[in-house]
Amino acid sequence: MSSLHPPLTHPDSEPELLDSPVEPEPHSHSHPHVHDSESVRRLSNRLSRIEGHIRGIKRMVQESSPCPDVLIQVAAVRGALDRVAHSILEEHLTQCIARAAQEGNIETEIAELKVALDRFLK
Repeated sequence: MSSLHPPLTHPDSEPELLDSPVEPEPHSHSHPHVHDSESVRRLSNRLSRIEGHIRGIKRMVQESSPCPDVLIQVAAVRGALDRVAHSILEEHLTQCIARAAQEGNIETEIAELKVALDRFLK
């Protein structure tokens, strides 16, 4: 298939970084991060849809689809990931932080949340 658009790769890119997740910071507190099964199911379903969307973007790149079309799909995935992050943060604030406050671990939990937010917002 010939195309006017070159493949969307950068010669300095490091694909191995994309294949491995970032290791989370170790937790210094002991409360479990237990979430209700409905919440876990909902987030898992959202992430599965995002995963499928990313596979579609990869296919677009491999087929040299027009760059603007690929960028629109990347923006859609970023928005979907932002909504997942918002849901996780909201649940963390309403459940994990509240539980830590009841258990007297609020300072540790807030410090860990600050570290996570700093990494997330970079």
